Amino acid sequence: MTSPIPLPIDVETIQSLIMHRYPFLMVDRIIEFEKDKRILAYKNVSANEPYFQGHFPNHPVMPGVLILESLAQAGGLLTLIGRGTGANNRFYLAKIDNAKFSKMVVPGDRLDLEVTVKRVIRGMGFYSGEARVDGQVVACADLICAEVQD
Repeated sequence: MTSPIPLPIDVETIQSLIMHRYPFLMVDRIIEFEKDKRILAYKNVSANEPYFQGHFPNHPVMPGVLILESLAQAGGLLTLIGRGTGANNRFYLAKIDNAKFSKMVVPGDRLDLEVTVKRVIRGMGFYSGEARVDGQVVACADLICAEVQD
């Protein structure tokens, strides 16, 4: 099944679905969606990201925890879009397993975020995520996100 929202899904629509905002919104666009299965989104990594000021001066590298956060946000969007729910629901990153980092992400990169659902039970989403730059895997992890409704 395709997305109930026409693809690609832009950042304004993403902000209507999740509560994250700059500088912590880590998904810029959704380009593929399969309900209850997978999502492909991306984040454009800009030299203006605030964390580059200290990580690291004269050698900017996107922190690995923010790559994992990007994958978690994409996972939450996968579940929310599939249900047709949004901003009143929040997903919190609850657990990370099997995280691996294989390449640095630097300004100018487009971080592609592919997340697949393993299962969703009782408000807990179990996901497998892979982040790529130019088709090369830069990080991967298994993620658990807990849903909280207002």
